Amino acid sequence: MPTDFSATRALFDLPEGVIYLDGNSLGPLPRAVPARLQQAAVDEWGQMLITGWNKAGWMDLPTRLGDRIARLIGAEAGHVVLGDTLSIKVYQALASSLEMNPKRRVILSDTGNFPSDLYMAEGLCRTLGPDYSLKTVAPEDVLDAIDESVAVLMITEVDYRTGRRHDMAALTAKAHAVGALAVWDLAHSAGATDVKVAEGKADFAVGCTYKYLNSGPGGPAFIYVAPRHAEVARPALSGWLGHEAPFAFDLNYRPGAGIERMRVGTPPVLQLAALDAALDVWDGVEIADLRARSIELCEAFIKGVEAACPGLELATPRDPAMRGSQVSFRHPEGYAVMQALIARGVIGDFRAPDILRFGFTPLYIGLAEVEGAVKILAEILATNAWDRPEFKTRAKVT
Repeated sequence: MPTDFSATRALFDLPEGVIYLDGNSLGPLPRAVPARLQQAAVDEWGQMLITGWNKAGWMDLPTRLGDRIARLIGAEAGHVVLGDTLSIKVYQALASSLEMNPKRRVILSDTGNFPSDLYMAEGLCRTLGPDYSLKTVAPEDVLDAIDESVAVLMITEVDYRTGRRHDMAALTAKAHAVGALAVWDLAHSAGATDVKVAEGKADFAVGCTYKYLNSGPGGPAFIYVAPRHAEVARPALSGWLGHEAPFAFDLNYRPGAGIERMRVGTPPVLQLAALDAALDVWDGVEIADLRARSIELCEAFIKGVEAACPGLELATPRDPAMRGSQVSFRHPEGYAVMQALIARGVIGDFRAPDILRFGFTPLYIGLAEVEGAVKILAEILATNAWDRPEFKTRAKVT
């Protein structure tokens, strides 16, 4: 049966009168989450106290939910685990990759990558010493830059600003051909596109859950380790819950079996409970249907904006196969335009220096929202409604 997106829409608590095109930054609240949080806080934490780790299954949440996410990213069961932040997971994947490729010292990435990933790579290189370096090239030049000097390729599959999508299979194949490993950041593709980490032969993949997976602000991150590396990769951040026997309190670290070794700190139980409820939305969703609907929505938005808003420049690839589930346009006053849109009930976001960014999430967005957003954007631009002081004052979060 094809996915019923009107049914998935009913599973979200969306504010009346708002067109929410920012699920690529923070997903909206699934209706089931508050009750699940209350259960975890009142019935489990409140009544079970510390026995909840066993009675309520808190200790198993990171791997149980990892298996639910595995289906959404095309991963093998038993090879995804939740916990910590995305930056931590990036660090783990990079450090493990460098240790597994000890004769090489170069991390290759691109200038369109999310800055935090680059910061983590730079910090790791500083820790390891002057022989290690991060090399960045333009997104379109990555394939040609993969050579025998590269230890690990670190790429975000979908560019956070433009929505440009890298070819995971092709880039990973080139990396493997020259003896490098490949780490993929799925922050802007998990839950948005037809991700295929196993088919694409990724060595590691990481991602967050508060965007398209709707776990709430600050929701935990995940890491995938390919089966061929599961018993070989050693985590640089050797936390106690990644130990083979955490409650033996052994003073010497022994990595746990498989994906368990990628656990670091205590699981964020309340946030995992929210994610557990949020993932229920995906139970009846076919990823192929999601991708097809995403392309339909993005195509309609591009066509509508280009017809009604001549002052905007498309920053997202025109070919659907080369983009994720977002559309970005450039405008010299992009920040003010976006603030004017938000004031009219169309919520997207701004990315420096000039990007108006719109995320399309078929779980709760349809063609009616696309048409409404285009109409309001056209009115704002035609009347210069954005040209007001209150729309030009930058907030801490853009």
